[in-house]
Amino acid sequence: MASKRRRHAPEFKAQVALEAAKGEKTLSQLTHEYGVAAVQISQWKRQLLEGMPTVFGRKQQVGDAETLTALLYQEIGRLKMELDWLKKKAASFG
Repeated sequence: MASKRRRHAPEFKAQVALEAAKGEKTLSQLTHEYGVAAVQISQWKRQLLEGMPTVFGRKQQVGDAETLTALLYQEIGRLKMELDWLKKKAASFG
């Protein structure tokens, strides 16, 4: 008879992965304390460490996107003004 797979909340996963990343307890101690397989704890730790740069980079990316959007709108405005000026000059020749 197969047992059902346990589903862990993201908060629990983060707590266990953070404990593993701190290195204050061994993997064996964490396994016994939280009742999770050592392989699973190692995977969560790896995911935590790989994902950390994106946690601090998201806010900057949003700011960069807003800055980029503002610059693009400025460029569109400048090009529209040049186009209008060229149309006016071309009309005087033709």
